[in-house]
Amino acid sequence: MGDLVNLNKFRKARQGREEKRAAAANRGKYGRSKAELLEMKAERDRGSRDLDGKKVERPQPNVKESPEPAAEGEKGSD
Repeated sequence: MGDLVNLNKFRKARQGREEKRAAAANRGKYGRSKAELLEMKAERDRGSRDLDGKKVERPQPNVKESPEPAAEGEKGSD
């Protein structure tokens, strides 16, 4: 007599293999190469540096800090 097979596990295993195959195909079709990723990172870093270099620092007005509110247990003795 043959081995007993849990059909639910068999179906899920087959579906998992198909999903992995589809994911691998999509990575090849839509993914970016390492060179493209490095180029994008360099461009983003360059843009960030340029933007930081053009930033204008404005002095903040002297604003007194407001006192911290008292904790609920310290409000008053009722």
